[in-house]
Amino acid sequence: MPAGSTGYDIALNISEGLARNVISAKVNGEVWDISRPIHEDAHVQLLTWNDPEGKATFWHSSAHLMAEALEQLYPGIKFGIGPAIEQGFYYDIDFGDKQFDGAELAKVEKKMLELAQRKDTYNRKEISKAEALDYFKQKGDEYKIELISDLEDGTITFYEVGDFVDLCRGPHIPNTGLIKAIKLLNVAGAYWRGDEKNKMLTRIYGITFPKQKELKAYLHRLEEAKKRDHRKLGRELELFAFSEKVGMGLPLWLPKGTMLRERLETFMRNAQVKAGYEPVITPHIGSKQLYITSGHYEKYGADSFQPIATPHEGEEFMLKPMNCPHHCEIYKVKPRSYKDLPLRLAEFGTVYRYEQHGELHGLTRVRGFTQDDAHIFCRPDQVKEEFVKVIDLVLYVFGALGFEDYTAQVSLRDPQNKEKYIGRDALWQQAEKEIQEAADERGLKTVTVVGEAAFYGPKLDFMVRDAIGRQWQLGTIQVDYNLPERFELEYVGADNQKHRPVMIHRAPFGSMERFVAVLTEHCGGNFPVWLTPDQIAVLPISEKFAAYATHIYERLKQQGIRGLLDNRDEKIGRKIRDAEVKKIPYMIIVGEQEQEQEQVSVRKHGMGDVGVMPLEDFVEILQNEVKSALQEF
Repeated sequence: MPAGSTGYDIALNISEGLARNVISAKVNGEVWDISRPIHEDAHVQLLTWNDPEGKATFWHSSAHLMAEALEQLYPGIKFGIGPAIEQGFYYDIDFGDKQFDGAELAKVEKKMLELAQRKDTYNRKEISKAEALDYFKQKGDEYKIELISDLEDGTITFYEVGDFVDLCRGPHIPNTGLIKAIKLLNVAGAYWRGDEKNKMLTRIYGITFPKQKELKAYLHRLEEAKKRDHRKLGRELELFAFSEKVGMGLPLWLPKGTMLRERLETFMRNAQVKAGYEPVITPHIGSKQLYITSGHYEKYGADSFQPIATPHEGEEFMLKPMNCPHHCEIYKVKPRSYKDLPLRLAEFGTVYRYEQHGELHGLTRVRGFTQDDAHIFCRPDQVKEEFVKVIDLVLYVFGALGFEDYTAQVSLRDPQNKEKYIGRDALWQQAEKEIQEAADERGLKTVTVVGEAAFYGPKLDFMVRDAIGRQWQLGTIQVDYNLPERFELEYVGADNQKHRPVMIHRAPFGSMERFVAVLTEHCGGNFPVWLTPDQIAVLPISEKFAAYATHIYERLKQQGIRGLLDNRDEKIGRKIRDAEVKKIPYMIIVGEQEQEQEQVSVRKHGMGDVGVMPLEDFVEILQNEVKSALQEF
């Protein structure tokens, strides 16, 4: 793009740009307003609503529109921060002595729509730090003063829309007229800057869309998501629980949830054995020095449980935040030859990371979780082949569990912000090239995202869409040339010289906790027959047939079929309803006719009667259903 071009030049002209639904532009990897001038040659990418950065810009601008509406409705209020989030936005507000609750959200929505129709532009203004402080001192806004005071001296940016002015880096959409549909979702409390010692502010969450039909579809998905919420289903299906006495963010797996989780682990272990992995076990704690060597302490120390000194020796230990440093030390227990590689070490390793109380969310955000972790140590010439094999393993997992809609995200480092990462440029470039080649070889649909790499290397993240269209990151594969250097890992090559191995990190499930949560919501608690805790419920019509029902139940157990026997003194309709609520795939109903003919009447969850048949025929139906889902890896 020629020097001196303006943002409107980028979009050719503003009317054509808006006709194309251009929201903002990425200039040399940084998202800008389309009205912001460019004063030097630049690589420019136009962003629309369909781009993640475009949605983020749209929702950030919507937060400013909400703030403008609130300021008009409640003069004198003060504002904390108002960012875009994964779905929508929020703003933290100090209402002072005014009362605000969810009943007033509709009034704010109405005011936002009224302001949006004015099509006010978002104007960027650069001022000095002193001017910025003076502006908010005059307003008496201690929150913005604190934020500005923490900034380095230099240029500060404000954004103005209508009558509202805010401290903001931007970017923003061209004008408020693009915002056509608004829904404010809920109100919550939030300590200023996440510190419980500070004042509790009112946080208002909302979401907006450029079309009303998109809001309608979103609200439908929201209702469906409530039905599928893994926290609700986890209670109903008796999978897991939490206890404040045990500690927030530390899940307790109940018997049925444990059985489900153990089957997932067995499924993965069997596939790993066939793929040549060797199992290992490492401690739940490690020396602080281990994580200093790996670089994890420098990058993530603040988000880890802090070191605990031993009572006498003065050693410092940490709860294990990740498994890879431990596996590096296993690699070093003996000399390695090029003939020993690849070495594939696998562990269901439990790790611990500190999450703030407000960030905890069921099984998807916890403080202790178990990764299906493995690390492959290989020669440089083996990297692509090993990477392809891991892709095959991930796709096998997705197929067995019904995840059919996925995209592979090639996550690269940000070349404009290299200080976030470790390692030499040449190693990064080689790793990035190999990941893309492996994905291409397997014909994966890929997107490339800059800045999402791990600090030690690029990665391939699998982004899966669930049954109601939400996107989740499940499964990751990472190429790492850096930890082998930090731990001085070596092997003796065919030339009898010492060489450095390459390390591949992989976790198809990611974490057992998060994977179970996503799977629960994806299938609405209707787990595949091979995985579900109870495959069958045997239901006698009355006490007269309890003995025959017990006989049937025991024969099914002998065939390895899991389930329960409902011998309660209840009507059969009640028993069927209860089995449906528990989402048990098959109900075996026995009464006079079934007992006389030595058969069973079969019902399938959500479908109704399947028919009357010999027990052997039903066993064959169920076993074939399991086999078809679990094709050999």
